[in-house]
Amino acid sequence: MFINKAFIYGNLTRDPEIRQLPSGANVANVGVATNRFYNNQQGERVEEAEFHNVVFFGRLADLVQQYLKKGSGVFVEGRLRTSSWEADGVTKYRTEIIGEQMQFGPRSAGAPEGGSPAPRPAKTAPAPEKAPEYPEVTINPDDIPF
Repeated sequence: MFINKAFIYGNLTRDPEIRQLPSGANVANVGVATNRFYNNQQGERVEEAEFHNVVFFGRLADLVQQYLKKGSGVFVEGRLRTSSWEADGVTKYRTEIIGEQMQFGPRSAGAPEGGSPAPRPAKTAPAPEKAPEYPEVTINPDDIPF
């Protein structure tokens, strides 16, 4: 059995590019940036960014077009595909992720479309609850069934 599976979580590097296949199905191309942190030999913390090309087809492409924009967080599950072509006598390659599942990343609550979050109302402290009153009862250990 062979496995070709990719999972990434990152932010879109550009707005989705949408086009249609001759069959009428939509195709969305997006760039997703991921990063990782590690300590180098000198003990300094280093951030390394990686950029991925992701392609969505059909209903997922429609959702990408409707809900995602540059900077949006997205979790993608898919498979890797490498394409090759000849340009000026040189063979070129492009590896991309074909998105099969997608989840949107977190959104800031109350954020208007394309703007900063709306101001939140000031919170007031709730009134302290009164503790319940329990009757004074003495328990005889012989009354416990176990």
